[in-house]
Order: sequence, then C-alpha cells, then structure tokens
Amino acid sequence: MLDALVDDHRSQGGASFRPKPDRIVSIDVLRGFSIFWIVGGDGIAWSLRDMSRGATSVPNKIGEFIGVQFTHARWEGFHFYDLIFPLFIFITGVAIPFSLTHMVERDGLLAALLRVLLRSTLLFVLGLVYYGGVSSLWPDIRILGVLQRIALCYLFASILFLSFGRRGLLAAIVIVLFGYWSLLTFVPVPGMGLDPYAEGTNLAVWVDQNYLPGKKWYDSWDPEGLLSTLPAIGTCLIGVVAGLALMRQDIDPQQKSLRLIVGGTVMAAAGYIWSLQFPIIKGIWTSSFVLVAGGYSLILLGAMHQIIDEWRIRRWSIVFVWIGANAITIYFLNNIIYFERFATSFVGGDIAAFFDNTIAPGTGQLISYAGGLIIAILIARFLYVRRIYLRV
Repeated sequence: MLDALVDDHRSQGGASFRPKPDRIVSIDVLRGFSIFWIVGGDGIAWSLRDMSRGATSVPNKIGEFIGVQFTHARWEGFHFYDLIFPLFIFITGVAIPFSLTHMVERDGLLAALLRVLLRSTLLFVLGLVYYGGVSSLWPDIRILGVLQRIALCYLFASILFLSFGRRGLLAAIVIVLFGYWSLLTFVPVPGMGLDPYAEGTNLAVWVDQNYLPGKKWYDSWDPEGLLSTLPAIGTCLIGVVAGLALMRQDIDPQQKSLRLIVGGTVMAAAGYIWSLQFPIIKGIWTSSFVLVAGGYSLILLGAMHQIIDEWRIRRWSIVFVWIGANAITIYFLNNIIYFERFATSFVGGDIAAFFDNTIAPGTGQLISYAGGLIIAILIARFLYVRRIYLRV
C-alpha cells in the first residue's frame, strides 16, 4: 500500500535531507479543513439536520444523512465526523519530513531533536491547560486529551523519521498496528468479559482504569488514553510516509496525486476487510480504524494536491489556508472564546426565535454557528495577513 508511495529514502538509516521543495498548499488546506469542522462547521451541519425535520421526503433524508455523518459512531463503525481528528494527526505527520528536513540541513540533527522535544512539550502543556490545568484542582485535570495526543504523535513520529529510513518507517507502522491488535486480542483482561473489543471491557479501557491518573473523558477511561495512543502514532507515521511521497523529485506531480489516491483506496479497503475480525472503533483507535481513516486521508490529500498544487485551482480554499496557518491557535481560542456562544450574544434570543418561526426550527442556531465560524475565520485571516503564525 504505502511502499509504492515513497522513494528509496536513502540516508544511512535516517531521514533523506534534500533541499526543501516549493510549499505544498494542499497540506495547509487540509489542516485548515479539519479545524474548520471543529470550530463551527459541525454546528452548521447539525442545524441543517434540525431544519430538515418535518420537510418533504428528499430534504428530510438529506438532513438525516448529514446528521448521521456529523455524529461519532456509537462504538463500532465509521462516519465522516470520525475522520476529523485522525485527519489532523495525519496532516501533522505529512508536514514532518518538510519541516525536519529543512531544520536538519540548517541546524543539524541534535538541534532538530531538541526542537521536536520543545514543541511537543509545549503542546502537551497547552493541552493540560486546555483541559483544566490552571482552573481545576487535582485530580480534575485531564492528563491526556486531543492536544496531548497530537503532541505525543508528533514527538514519536518525528524521532522515528529522524532515526530510520523508508523501510524502518513502514516496519514501524506494521509493528504498531499488528502489535496493538495482538495486545487487544490475546492479552486477557482481568475481571472483564470475553469480547476483547467490547465497549468498557477491553484492554485499552482496563489500562486507563488502572494506570491513567487524573480526569478521564468517560470517568473510567479516555478515548485519548494510554494504550490507544500507540495506533494513533501509526496514523501520524502514515502521514510521514505520504509527506515523503510528496517530496519526491523524480515523479510527475500528477503521478504523486494518483499514487496517493490509489494507495488510500487500497488502505481503506484493507481496513474494512480487517474490520470483519477487528472492528473499526474510534474510541480505542483500533488498527482497522487507523487503516480506514488513513486511507480516506490519503485520498483527500491526493485529490487536494491535484486540484490545488497541480491544477492550481486555489481561490475556493483560501479560508482553509487562513485557518490551517494557525490551526492550533484557532482550536485553542475556541475553547476560551467559544465562537458560537459569542455569536449568540448578538443573534440569539428573540432574533433566533424569529428565524426559527419564520423559516424552520434550527435556523436561529444555524445563524449562531455561522456567526461563530465567521469570527474564527476573521481571526485566522487577521493573523495570516499580518504574517503572525502562533505555531507550536
């Protein structure tokens, strides 16, 4: 699957440090695309679902479909909403070969490693703050969360990239995915049921219950928990391999796009086949989930690369570029400001009720989410135009 995407990656067992190519805009676009849904795009989808209720057959079915796709699968399964977070981790991996190649060439390997450690530590600390590290008392602080998982994936994927060649990276992906499957499948879980993948009675949950301190998302376990971080690193490594594919100088850009799309299709199909035995479960980031999410991410990257970087059809994507340039900042600000709630201060109350009564129930909420999203976009544009990049 991935082997066809990358070149020899020759480098005495480590990263192949070549001159930095022209910036690939599709990477920024996909990064912004993933955050777009988190800071308001999802709310617009939910509002459209609510507005379609009671409508004629076709709009109602469309609304129901949107509603399903913008909710997480209850346990097993895969919806569009389940792709958002792994897509961001994937794109984090895609950017690693570009940033670290340039960094090693300029400052040396040790400086690059120290920079990786500093960035991941800072992001991890921001995650602690995001989940109550300043406002809450122990143990009401979430040790592991979204930002912390991104930090850990970035850290280990970067170290592996700097330490191994192409074969080593591919081997690491295989070891992580099959190793995680083996742990969940064959390691007995004390005091739990016979189904090794059941909700609440699997090894990942047991590890969190017994070894993860602090606050957990589901009281006894966390979807960004200890053991499930291992396959999430695999998601980031798939992105690293995709980044290496984009860095190739000996392949036509259109061929790169095609290989990413074909590789992603094969990977997603392999994930669905594996799911017949090892279910697709985002909550514990199963290996089949990694393949399906990674496959779709590769397809999206290939399509965006072709449209944006090869055909240069870019005007439609500028909003995603703005957001993608300061993705973590916009995500963090949404927790502080909560864009939708801020917008409701201006378009809520009687204004929302008027639109609900005049057009359809849910219209007022749609306006609030759209207003919040516009605020996020304007902040992102302000930072981008002034070349202020608050990156971790």
